[in-house]
Amino acid sequence: MSQRKQSDESLGRFLSLVLRHQPQAAYITLDRHGWADVEELLRGCVRAGKAIDRETLERIVRENSKQRYSFSPDGKKIRANQGHSVPVELDLREADPPPRLYHGTATRFLESIRREGITRQSRQQVHLSAAVETAVTVGARHGSPVVLPIDAAAMAGDGYTFWLSENGVWLCREVPWRYVLEEELIYPTAPGEK
Repeated sequence: MSQRKQSDESLGRFLSLVLRHQPQAAYITLDRHGWADVEELLRGCVRAGKAIDRETLERIVRENSKQRYSFSPDGKKIRANQGHSVPVELDLREADPPPRLYHGTATRFLESIRREGITRQSRQQVHLSAAVETAVTVGARHGSPVVLPIDAAAMAGDGYTFWLSENGVWLCREVPWRYVLEEELIYPTAPGEK
């Protein structure tokens, strides 16, 4: 991996921390919709020892495979698209979900999820994917992955609200266990395992 790519990944993790969880780590505040002033963010990152310029910030936003961040139309503000643990109003649009959605997690959390359902934990919403592959990647970040297929059509029919973020992540407040299609659980081989 190139030195620039490693640096961008490190800065990307710091941006995720700042724009989703701890804006004070870069000496900034987020407005009620999660937006940060780009110039204040750049100055705050330098102050926090994470030197970044506008060009690098734009590259990180553009090349982030998860499309985690968005600039405002005038380019003066930036925010994370979802995943906040700090209270923000993202003005997400409600959407009708596809019949199946997927949630990736680690097998060690499965018993807890069976008891409590899929909960938001410290975030504002539960994150779901329309693609099994994405859910596998998410689950593998936490250990041996398991993908939980969700009967999203039944949830929507029962009155649960879904939102679709700008980067294609499906969100809801919770997923009770009864909507997890237990007979269809997917136990993939984690990347790097044989």
